[in-house]
Amino acid sequence: MSIASTITTFQNELQPIGVQLIAVSKTKSNEEILEAYQAGQRVFGENQVQELVGKYEELPKDIQWHLVGHLQTNKVKYIAPFVTLIHSVDSFKVLKEIDKQAEKAGRKIDCLLQIYIADEETKYGLDHAELIELLRSPEFQSLKHVRIRGLMGIATNTENQKMIKEEFYELKMLFDGIKTTFFPQEHHFDTLSMGMSSDYKIAIEQGSNMVRIGSQIFGKRSIKHFKATE
Repeated sequence: MSIASTITTFQNELQPIGVQLIAVSKTKSNEEILEAYQAGQRVFGENQVQELVGKYEELPKDIQWHLVGHLQTNKVKYIAPFVTLIHSVDSFKVLKEIDKQAEKAGRKIDCLLQIYIADEETKYGLDHAELIELLRSPEFQSLKHVRIRGLMGIATNTENQKMIKEEFYELKMLFDGIKTTFFPQEHHFDTLSMGMSSDYKIAIEQGSNMVRIGSQIFGKRSIKHFKATE
């Protein structure tokens, strides 16, 4: 199946149920991205800042670029002028730098707080206690150039669907609790990004409204490039 027809299939599946598709295009060529673009896809996710910047400069400007990979503080300045959503905020240090660079760019940047839900040591993210501490801190309240849109999580890379389901369920319960406690009047706190090519259907069943799909759209990539963000 072509990239264009796959995009159409996903759009027909996801749009009626209110789930946003992020086409994860890391390591993929501009030509492949344009094929998805011409099929109507406008939201793409990248893992590496350098690759994201290069594609932003070369591809149509109505593309919404999401950073889905781990973000280092010294790289924030390169994407602050244009990034639509950062999925991978895993510390207050990173959030503070995003706020600083957003102010310099004269804009407010939408962010998701990445939560550690997997039974793996290689994943990034805040645990529940760190999340609560961050949201309660006066320093967080002082940030004026970031907007927290919701939470993101990556499930364990396993064939055990029961484990994946439980991890996504736990994240959805956390999302609901955080919204009620910290963002009761903020309608912009509305995004739960969970689910990738291998587990997005389970994620949607558990309440995800944003999925990050790469290999099912663009095909498998070499192992040396693969990281668990799609």
